[in-house]
Amino acid sequence: MSVFHLPTQWETQEGNVISLEDLQGNVLVTVMIYTSCQMACPRLVADIKNIEREIGKKTKTPVKYVLVSIDPKTDTPERLKAFAKENNMTGDQWVFLRGSEEDTREFANVLAVKYAAISPVDFSHSNIISVFDKGGVLQHQMEGLAINNEATLSAIRKYAAL
Repeated sequence: MSVFHLPTQWETQEGNVISLEDLQGNVLVTVMIYTSCQMACPRLVADIKNIEREIGKKTKTPVKYVLVSIDPKTDTPERLKAFAKENNMTGDQWVFLRGSEEDTREFANVLAVKYAAISPVDFSHSNIISVFDKGGVLQHQMEGLAINNEATLSAIRKYAAL
């Protein structure tokens, strides 16, 4: 099943409302984070930045790096934009999304990402980076932090025709 068929609406870091279908035609590298996280999320962000640096922009199919917030109450478009800037993730390849709690949960279920609030400002969550082909079909997942990303890079290269 393609994620582009999910009937969800998302706000970007620019405050635009999009559906996942708007990203069709791009290879998607996705991760679910929250910007106030002090534990796993900084490592996930470092991992996805390393992947982006390794892939570069020399792909036939564009690659978008999509970071979906699991804390839509805190992660407003303004906060997502500030987080992107703080982390030098401001190019067109970076897409930060915030949805309703229901839409976020639905997307997490597609990715098999589990998360739960453990306090008003902290979440327990899976650490998974997912790769979707340009048709929105999940093709690869990497679970863990700071692990060898060669399989993920190979999947991106395959689907982006690098």
